[in-house]
Amino acid sequence: MPPAARQLSLFPDRVTRERVLPVLGEQGDIRYFAARARGVLNDPRTTGIDGFWSVNPYVGCAFGCAYCYARYAHRYALERALAGDPAHEELGRMARELPPWLAFERAIVVKRNAPEVLARTLRDGPERFRALTRGDQIVIGTATDPYQPAERRFRITRGILEALAQHLDLSVVIITKSPLVTRDVDVLARLARHSRVQVHVSLITVDRELARRLEPRAPTPEARLRAVRRLHEAGVRVRVNAMPVLPGITDGAEQLDALVRSVAAAGADAIVAGSLALRSTARQRYLPFIAQEFPALAARYRATYARAHTAPERYRAGLKARVRTLCEQYGLPYGSWDDDAPREMSAQARVTRPGYAPSRAARRSQ
Repeated sequence: MPPAARQLSLFPDRVTRERVLPVLGEQGDIRYFAARARGVLNDPRTTGIDGFWSVNPYVGCAFGCAYCYARYAHRYALERALAGDPAHEELGRMARELPPWLAFERAIVVKRNAPEVLARTLRDGPERFRALTRGDQIVIGTATDPYQPAERRFRITRGILEALAQHLDLSVVIITKSPLVTRDVDVLARLARHSRVQVHVSLITVDRELARRLEPRAPTPEARLRAVRRLHEAGVRVRVNAMPVLPGITDGAEQLDALVRSVAAAGADAIVAGSLALRSTARQRYLPFIAQEFPALAARYRATYARAHTAPERYRAGLKARVRTLCEQYGLPYGSWDDDAPREMSAQARVTRPGYAPSRAARRSQ
């Protein structure tokens, strides 16, 4: 490893009006609430990116990753839900008693009718939806994990994929941390006969113990790598999103080397990396977490993210350069593998770009 690469670390002395129905069920301290969605397909005016449409089968995410950027969306969903049914005592109690960042992972809203709404939209929707057959990209899971534990029971994501499989010439991306996505290889294969399909598996470390501290309820790194292998063997294109890389925690030379080496060995088609972004709601969760779990990093995190929600440009450029070098070493493409690389942008990249702020339309869409 060249000297410049060893100096990359940001911290040099690194320390390792919807009507809400009754409660659907619970899982430990998590409650699941049903909602009827009026629309589930958010167009580029909402996402803020040309050619980028989003679908989120759930609101909130039970995985509880300390660094999650999508927590901002949950408060608006709870407000809409309570406006639809102000007498819903359990949801109202959770909204009152829990801070927004915690409600995000404890009160999960299930869009029970999402597959039917999407099928109707694609079949009978206005002309603007025709752009989906002209190359625009549908991304499932920009503000929630579509294969979180709720999916095993409610199967909303599978229903969405089945609705998409009824159409031709679509471009579909799924973002997930869960090996449960492999349950749906049959639908993915059927969808891929007439459309372009990619699965993006999020993985920031192959250190199991560290992952458990950072992502307490998410599947293990080994389980995700097995999912990458199975998707690859099933002929589904799969990319790993090493996002976000956490300064001082997952950005060490040996850690990144182990990550890229493992991803290449699992058969991924590509990998992409991006550094941590901390906007207000995510900051409320992440900075106290750092103070508790990595106290030697707390002051430097506060200073680094005091005036900006991203790490310095020099650090971000250095991180990308290091991962690109590792990709060359292990024969793994960096970024997208197809001709859409300039247009394609993951949800994490969207919120980390300079000047981004969720619009009112974006908040309403979650």
